Amino acid sequence: MEAVVRAAEEPEAFMEIRDKSVIITGASEGIGAACARLLTERGARLVLTARSEPKLRQVAGPGAVVVPGDLTEPETRKRVVEAALNQYGRIDILINNAGVGLAEAAWRAPLDLVRRMMELNFFAALGMVQLVVPHMIGQRSGMIVNVSSIAGKVVFPWITPYCASKYALCALSDGLRMELKHWGVRVLTVCPGYVTTGFHEHVLAGEVPAAVRRARSFPISAEQCAQAIIRGIEKEKRTVVVPWFGWLLIGFARLFPRALEAKFAQLYGEHQPSRPEPVAQQRSHDPQA
Repeated sequence: MEAVVRAAEEPEAFMEIRDKSVIITGASEGIGAACARLLTERGARLVLTARSEPKLRQVAGPGAVVVPGDLTEPETRKRVVEAALNQYGRIDILINNAGVGLAEAAWRAPLDLVRRMMELNFFAALGMVQLVVPHMIGQRSGMIVNVSSIAGKVVFPWITPYCASKYALCALSDGLRMELKHWGVRVLTVCPGYVTTGFHEHVLAGEVPAAVRRARSFPISAEQCAQAIIRGIEKEKRTVVVPWFGWLLIGFARLFPRALEAKFAQLYGEHQPSRPEPVAQQRSHDPQA
């Protein structure tokens, strides 16, 4: 049924990626790095950003522009967009991929950590959108790709604040799609499941519930996710869920919300993670990778 609905919503289209100017945030590893490699193979012209300049240099192909920095800072976002315009004269595709997790219940998650997560997962993405959209409107073309999560369509307990940040990104995508349609600007929402270089490796604090960790039985690689994203861009889709059977969970949540809540409450009910460590005690990580 979901496939039928999607087919009705998405007429056949094709975007030629060669020579397109593409900004990728969170490009130093994982999904962002995999997208960079595939887009380079297809002849796209890239601007890559993340915190780690050495990692970005390893990912960057010939001619790619590297702009290291903290995307939660407005000045960094401005530098990224200016680099794309100065180098290529236009911006065809923005891939908002940078993000970080927080594994804690909503009722006791430290608000400072929730704010830090929201700054990157939502506000940084929105800030990038606000900078690139005027140029796309002027071109009367372009595509915004927001990498959300299945957790942006289905809420999982004990990572509720993270789900909220991804729901916000999905809502942003849906609103932008309507606001920008008149100018030929497309918006793609990407909802990955468990990625092998994913959520558990970029968590600000807290312990990922065992039920989520068990999802490793059905992992996808960053490369598989990137391939799905590139196909979604080329076909100008509105939503990509990867792996495909994630649609089953999303559909079940829509049709039988009470049953799913009861099942999740049973699965996660005994999960009692320790309170997140103070920021100074957390391990080093690159949340914008």
